[in-house]
Amino acid sequence: MIIEAAPAKLNLALHVTDRRPDGYHLLDSLVCFAAVGDSIALTPGPLSLSIDGPFAAGLSTDDNLCLRAARLVGGQAAIRLTKALPVASGIGGGSADAAAVLRGLARMGHPLPDGTERLGADVPVCLASTPARMQGVGEVLTPLPALPPLHLVLVNPGIGVPTPAIFAGLRSRDNPPLPPIPAFADVDALLGWLGTTRNDLQPPAIAAAPVIADVLQALEGQGAGLARMSGSGATCFGIFADPGAAERAAAALARNGWWAVATELASAPARG
Repeated sequence: MIIEAAPAKLNLALHVTDRRPDGYHLLDSLVCFAAVGDSIALTPGPLSLSIDGPFAAGLSTDDNLCLRAARLVGGQAAIRLTKALPVASGIGGGSADAAAVLRGLARMGHPLPDGTERLGADVPVCLASTPARMQGVGEVLTPLPALPPLHLVLVNPGIGVPTPAIFAGLRSRDNPPLPPIPAFADVDALLGWLGTTRNDLQPPAIAAAPVIADVLQALEGQGAGLARMSGSGATCFGIFADPGAAERAAAALARNGWWAVATELASAPARG
């Protein structure tokens, strides 16, 4: 059996810089990955998919991205997806799962294919699951040095926000790109840089789902040095001073009935 982690993707900053004639938006984003995530297990055999885990009920085994990834390389394996992340929540769950399948099948002798972006714009960055600047529609990737250790809390209020509607709600589609990304000496340097950035999808997401503003306010109330939405939502993250503060904040926020977990940055895709 081959096991691949599918870590949660976080957009620490996300600027929308333009829109192509075909309607696709151009992004500029600082992406990193959390230690928490889904898990993929592969065993040799006819192609199949089973799903378990706390968020399994939100997914179908029909035309799942995991199966599409396997078909892209002609891989034959029984795939078991353990779904620990909320579905359609702005942290790249489906793309991370597909990328984990591709990495696992590569270890089984099926080379990584070209054109993985056909599975989803986030799949290429999820293949490496390491810090990167992601531009264009996700196809322009610039690897970055390791970020300082971060003590994170991820919170999802249990709602789905439709990504097309969030993009449609943008007031401006030609915003400035990210400022130059330095090598951050410590967390304070990263927080200072993040303070000059934003997530351009956060305002339209809050307009569509005001509870996102409640989540951000709650994270700040628990002492987060920065609270921001990831991707198109509705998952938000907070950066805390130490693991204890993150654990206490996650426990407090979970009492609101929200999914809340304390975590840190992933070092690399975990394998077994």
